[in-house]
Amino acid sequence: MLDEIDKALVQKHWAVVGVSNNTAKYGYKVYNQLKKAGYTVYAINPGLESVDGDPCYPSLAALPTVPDAVSVVVPPKITEQVIADCIDLGINRVWMQPGSESKEAIRNGRENGIAVIHDQCVLTHTRHKLRLGLTES
Repeated sequence: MLDEIDKALVQKHWAVVGVSNNTAKYGYKVYNQLKKAGYTVYAINPGLESVDGDPCYPSLAALPTVPDAVSVVVPPKITEQVIADCIDLGINRVWMQPGSESKEAIRNGRENGIAVIHDQCVLTHTRHKLRLGLTES
C-alpha cells in the first residue's frame, strides 16, 4: 500500500468529497492540510457554497477539471456513490479516510481500475511535507 500512497501523493490536483466549514471536522482538516502542502484542491459538498473563501462544488462532475486524486471523508454508503462517480469520470486514485470505506466501495473501485487507499489517513502522510517545507506555494 505504501507504493500506492507515494503514487497518490505526487498527484497535483485533488478533490475532497465531504469538505466542511467546521474546523474541528476531518473534512475541513483534510482540505486545509492538502492546500497547505501545496496541492490544488477542490472542495466537494452539495450543502456548501464555499470553504475558506474557495468555491465548493456539489459533485465531482461539477468541477472545472477532473482531479488526479480524490480524498473521501463521507459515510461508507456515500463513498460507494463517489466510487461510481470516479469510474464515470475516469478518476483512478481514491483515498478513503478511515471510517469512509466499505468493502463494496473498495471492491468496486479496484475492479474498475481505481487505486484505492484505505485504513490510512492522508493527514499523517502529508504532515511531513509541511514540517520540511516541501510545499509548492
